[in-house]
Amino acid sequence: MSFEIRDPIHGFVQINEWERQIINDPVFQRLRRIKQLAWTDMVYPGAVHNRFEHSLGVMHVATRIFDAIATKEERFLKSELKYTNSGLDRDRVLLRLSCLLHDIGHSPFSHAGEGLMQTNPETGKAYKHEHYSAAVVRFALKEAIEDHPLNQNYGITAEEVAQFIEGSKPRFGRVLLWRDLLSSQLDADRADYLLRDSLHCGVTYGHFDLNRLLVTMKIGLTETGSSTLAIEDGGIHIAEALILARYQMFTQVYFQHTRRAYDHHIADALKTLLAKEQASSADIHEKEKFPAPTSIDEIKRYLLWDDWKVLGMISAGEGGEAGAILKDRKHFRCVFKTRENPTPLEIDLCDSIGSEFNRIGIRGFRDNASSSWYKVGNEDIPICNEREEDRRSVPLSSLSSLVKGLSPVFQQRIYVPIEERARAQEIINRIIKEVEA
Repeated sequence: MSFEIRDPIHGFVQINEWERQIINDPVFQRLRRIKQLAWTDMVYPGAVHNRFEHSLGVMHVATRIFDAIATKEERFLKSELKYTNSGLDRDRVLLRLSCLLHDIGHSPFSHAGEGLMQTNPETGKAYKHEHYSAAVVRFALKEAIEDHPLNQNYGITAEEVAQFIEGSKPRFGRVLLWRDLLSSQLDADRADYLLRDSLHCGVTYGHFDLNRLLVTMKIGLTETGSSTLAIEDGGIHIAEALILARYQMFTQVYFQHTRRAYDHHIADALKTLLAKEQASSADIHEKEKFPAPTSIDEIKRYLLWDDWKVLGMISAGEGGEAGAILKDRKHFRCVFKTRENPTPLEIDLCDSIGSEFNRIGIRGFRDNASSSWYKVGNEDIPICNEREEDRRSVPLSSLSSLVKGLSPVFQQRIYVPIEERARAQEIINRIIKEVEA
């Protein structure tokens, strides 16, 4: 039996009984209580969508791409990669489950809380939400994945799904071909969030032709002869459109100055709330951080955190100064900013202004809004000939002048409390005059 869920982007998203059971699990339903874009609705009031609908959308888009390639490349898949119909069916199911669950480990307010994840002692780097998603799959959804009657046809394990999500399995084998649909510069994740975020924000920056993307994708070959998802050379412009859409959404929405201030304040409020909950615990590895994704008990504690819990605590006055700022909408104001690609002089000005503010006691923070819209090298989007017999691919960056011209953004901003804004501006004007003189 199949079911349909109406989606504002994709129309009807179809699911089966197995997927429906996972979606109905409280662990997945938690995503209804985690907004996709944190406090962006304070700038774009329509941006109140959540990780729940995005996860369904990613599964849907990835399936459409899989089906398009499986149909278009049937001969190659079966003759060269030795797929059988049952093998393709199994990889399709693994892909759908992984895409459905890829964001299940997000913290409250999505990426705004990701800076509060503990350090992985093995790598010395902070965990990311993908590690939490994989841990949730391993510890909380094992039975839902492995014990459903439909899984008797596939034998998929929770560990396989977890490894697919976090990319921990060595990069070899046929499944690698499909993992790029979840995590690459050509993945279903960004394809969905660009369309979804732009719709809910009421902007057109994130628009691109998804249908055109589908018909131009094929299987190419890398320099080493391994198979990879690629775009036909006739589809270069849709690849450019996808990258340009991402560039515009970051510069116009995700890095919008007021939105960045709210990200800072919610992170500070979360630190305060975490510290309060941890005050009576002596075995906390890192204070003011979420529980680590290392055991079932830690994951259970982590999953108690969602937007509703945080908002309730802030409403009750438990979020400290940052919580009061959020509640009263008195976010810090931007008093100085560089260009998206700052000059050395602008960076020096930022340093001087920050130092002077510290010296005279003006509170505030410095924000670094940085991102690269397109990564060259091993992550380059492969472009290959439309002819079926010619599968050799070349990187998009070697063919597209548009991609070459998109420089990474590294914009710097300085924020101060509302009541300090006039005083801060006077000091900034003085420093600028001194430099110009």
